Amino acid sequence: MTAKVVQFNQIGPVSFQKNRRSKNIKIRVKPDQSVHVSFPWYVLSAEVMNFVNKNIGWIVLQQQKMAAKKPESLTETIIKTKLHTIEIKKGKKLDASRKNGLIEIWVDDFQAEKQRLFVQKIIEGIYRFEARKILPGRLAELAQKHGFQYNKVGVRNNKRNWGSCSGRNNISLNLQMMKLPDHLIDYILLHELVHTKIKNHGPLFWNKLDEITGEKARALAKEVRSYSTFTL
Repeated sequence: MTAKVVQFNQIGPVSFQKNRRSKNIKIRVKPDQSVHVSFPWYVLSAEVMNFVNKNIGWIVLQQQKMAAKKPESLTETIIKTKLHTIEIKKGKKLDASRKNGLIEIWVDDFQAEKQRLFVQKIIEGIYRFEARKILPGRLAELAQKHGFQYNKVGVRNNKRNWGSCSGRNNISLNLQMMKLPDHLIDYILLHELVHTKIKNHGPLFWNKLDEITGEKARALAKEVRSYSTFTL
């Protein structure tokens, strides 16, 4: 359904969208400081607008926090992924090469946005390759071990979440998972597998997730939140 956009004096344009899966009104402030509101189909527009107006202060605060988060500057570094080693080096020009599992990237200006985006694109490509090679097989192993069934699995670069499970049990996984330690990758895969049977985050969901994670579901969820879904 197409989103409706309303202009607010203090926070700028806000997009409103009905969501048949939503049970509550939800406000999300994205890294670009844009504001998105989703709400159940049965909630009146006036109620949604009133909810946003009551939370203007909180929204402004979140926008200020997002504005303060500047992209990290590039620096000479070595990044170890699951299957590759990425070396970012100072060079005379922007360039990259690959030899087996070693990716070398030369950057002539560590402060320039163009160079940052160049490096980001390469790293995303590596994560995508590794995610497609590793995640579907691991998902199948965990599903078989714990008695879950799913339909399809796909990999994408999602800035909102680590994974999702549709009503038809199609599982989507974030390629950024490849920068997580293995135990957190398994946690996210198990999280989505539980959603094939329980489509919400109620007590039954967490009880089941606790059962298959050794009573560590909440602790693992907290640990995942310390990581970002952004490449750089």
